[in-house]
Amino acid sequence: MPLVFAGVASHAPGITGRADQADPVVRDRFYAAYADMRMALLASRPDAVVVVAAEHFANFFMNNMPSFAIGMADFYDGPIENPDWLGIAKVRVPGNRDLSQRLIEAVMQTSDVAYAEEWKFDHGIMVPLHFLTPDYDLPIIPANINCQGPPLAPLHRAWAFGESIRTAADAVPERIAVVGTGGISHWPATPDSGKINEPWDREFLDRWSRNDRDAMLDYDDPSIYLEAGQGGFEIRTFLAVSAAARGATGTVHFYAPIPIFAVGCTVATYDLTDTDTDTDTAATPGTV
Repeated sequence: MPLVFAGVASHAPGITGRADQADPVVRDRFYAAYADMRMALLASRPDAVVVVAAEHFANFFMNNMPSFAIGMADFYDGPIENPDWLGIAKVRVPGNRDLSQRLIEAVMQTSDVAYAEEWKFDHGIMVPLHFLTPDYDLPIIPANINCQGPPLAPLHRAWAFGESIRTAADAVPERIAVVGTGGISHWPATPDSGKINEPWDREFLDRWSRNDRDAMLDYDDPSIYLEAGQGGFEIRTFLAVSAAARGATGTVHFYAPIPIFAVGCTVATYDLTDTDTDTDTAATPGTV
């Protein structure tokens, strides 16, 4: 059936691991936006959530680095990081192997995608789940876009991957939500960690909100690296959600640079009633 929810949110480890060091006013507004997104996600009554993330060498490395991969298991363990460092306890997250396989088979019709029957969740998935499904009771289907190890898939291929996810979601009877996670500008694990290019972020989010395909695909990796750091390559996950939303209008419910979290923190959703989604299926949180 038609996709029931589409949104994006930040996943930096400091969001949970260094919460006590952030400006409490800005941090609490960010957390409140995440809580509103959770309520909107639950209101869409999904049977499963496809989380499009940028995996950080936890499962894939330079000896085997697929451009795109989807998990195909009945459960996933995480976080792979130290729970004390990340601020998230170890947990087993439910999956749905049968549904994953059907989605993978559909995605394969138009996008080359690897699959993995074993997957350890790192902060790229665990931080959003901590806020969006804190009881870990929704089946999760992880989808990875390589945003770490060049050569990276071109941006238009990330867009095509999102289109394939949407076509696959529409082809199954289950209610599917899609959440993209990543940073916008950030320079993780470098001397510039904590640097954030707010004007660049806001320009990107404007293009994302308008779901302006040509404007989003007008970026290139050299300029992204210069203006937004190596972490900026993760816009691929946001682009995939834009493609899955099929022209829907987006709303940025929260954006603010939070240096101690080392990223411009974002919560945003698309209004799927703008597309061919049934009006009964879409929900949008309030603006924060």
